[in-house]
Amino acid sequence: MERLDPRARSDIYGRRINRAASPWRAVSVPYVSIMLGSVLPVLLIADTMPMLPSFGFLLLLAWRMVRPGLLPLWAGAPLGAFDDLVSGQPFGSAILLWSLAMIAIEVIETRFPWRGFWQDWFTASVIAVIYWLASLLVSGASVTPEMLGVAAPQALLAVLLYPIFARMVAGLDRFRLSRSRKLD
Repeated sequence: MERLDPRARSDIYGRRINRAASPWRAVSVPYVSIMLGSVLPVLLIADTMPMLPSFGFLLLLAWRMVRPGLLPLWAGAPLGAFDDLVSGQPFGSAILLWSLAMIAIEVIETRFPWRGFWQDWFTASVIAVIYWLASLLVSGASVTPEMLGVAAPQALLAVLLYPIFARMVAGLDRFRLSRSRKLD
């Protein structure tokens, strides 16, 4: 049986042991993904209102639920400001609503430290529907039963899409923490 040279063995395994993630990627991936999520629904606009829910808000909820300590409590304000600028909502509405959502999630996590997927999905769904209704009220449009009927698929889609966004955030988190490949 042939023995490997210790230096060759360290080349085989040494590059995978004691890896450090890229600091730039570790910090920027959550914020960039939320900002891209805010831009995406704006590209698909119907005559009077967006057809899709706020992907940025769903990504904010998913990052907060999947990685609880990653985003600070105040992150809802600047990310909400970006969403206000991109989405066309009155400036300050997403700042307020995203900040309130972050506070609500913090209170829920403090009250119920044991969490599971179903509780996260229920919490995100309730917060997403409240956000949807509050953003309709803040938008300045007259809220009629017809308007609620036309906009209701957004709320239903937000509830149904949360597990997909949580899975996507888990993948982005693995990318965020993976070692950057350098050519040696």
